[in-house]
Amino acid sequence: MQELLLEKGDRMAEEVMTETESSNFSVSGWICKAKNMALESYKSKPISHWILLLLSSLGMLVAFPASSLLSRVYFANGGTSKWIISWAAVVGWPIPAFILFPTYIFNKTRPTPMNLCLFLSYVFLGFLSAADNLMYAYAYAYLPASTAALLASSSLAFSALFGFWIVNNKLNVSVINSIVIITAAMTIIALDSDSDRYPYVTNSQYIWGFVWDILGSALHGLIFALSEWVFIKFLGRRSFHVVLEQQVMVSFFAFVFTTIGVIVNNDFRGMAAEAKTFKGGKTAYNLVIIWSVITFQLGVLGATAILFLASTVMAGVLNAVRVPITAIAAVIFMNDPMSGLKILSLVITFWGFASYIYGTSSGSKLSQS
Repeated sequence: MQELLLEKGDRMAEEVMTETESSNFSVSGWICKAKNMALESYKSKPISHWILLLLSSLGMLVAFPASSLLSRVYFANGGTSKWIISWAAVVGWPIPAFILFPTYIFNKTRPTPMNLCLFLSYVFLGFLSAADNLMYAYAYAYLPASTAALLASSSLAFSALFGFWIVNNKLNVSVINSIVIITAAMTIIALDSDSDRYPYVTNSQYIWGFVWDILGSALHGLIFALSEWVFIKFLGRRSFHVVLEQQVMVSFFAFVFTTIGVIVNNDFRGMAAEAKTFKGGKTAYNLVIIWSVITFQLGVLGATAILFLASTVMAGVLNAVRVPITAIAAVIFMNDPMSGLKILSLVITFWGFASYIYGTSSGSKLSQS
């Protein structure tokens, strides 16, 4: 009887120890697994793959923030047309097209067959992209670049939600936590609205800038999820030229819709007048427009390459990480006001990103024991 009790006690002790070990999260163990996973991934790909991935990541993390700051520079120095700065974001659509066509020759690939459903999906995504650019233009017209960028971080939460509804991406506790945290960061910015409003911006304009930024972020998340759905539904493969084809077609139709808006609003004629009154003169005006075109397309090319070289998750994470980079750059280079509440919002946003990254990696080898 005593032996049975001892055996039973030993088993209970082992079970308690096992449960304790499994319930305790070891940071050092997680870091060790991350290092092993990174080492395995590094060895599985040639060095050229990692060089291209690094350049693509820099394209997103440098070009996109630069494009956002240039939008603010345009409005701060006398630019007034939301359509023109939206047009600058898509007029460079031939740049990825020039990269696409040589892939057909050197890689001996053929263009993806076009059917009605795929064509209509490109048209619809192009329309949404044109609307998204216009919403962000209104946001940067009325808000400091740092504030607009922090509000745009909500696109990560919208991407997760739309990805769950449209393409059945998983939502775990960490991802849900990141959504709540980022929402809290947006609320903090709203409470601190009086500290960073420009004197020439009315209270009504500031509120509308806030609203358009959130709506643009929601639409950005929807576009991201719908783009993934198009791959799953109509393309079925994610080679480099297929990803680039989608980007070229969507950018082209966004250019068409935006150009129609500029013509209807008669803003092409207004460019000459804007250039004359622009701070720094016509040369500065042209440089802002040209560099807006170049930086936006470099960011697009970087995102396209990451979708091919890595994953949708990494593209989404880098797209979110560029937000605090933009906010910090705006404070450094444009002397944007940075109150204590905005700093708190920035810290909370970083926390939300970390929770999202951990949540999206939890289904991989990183979470396996």
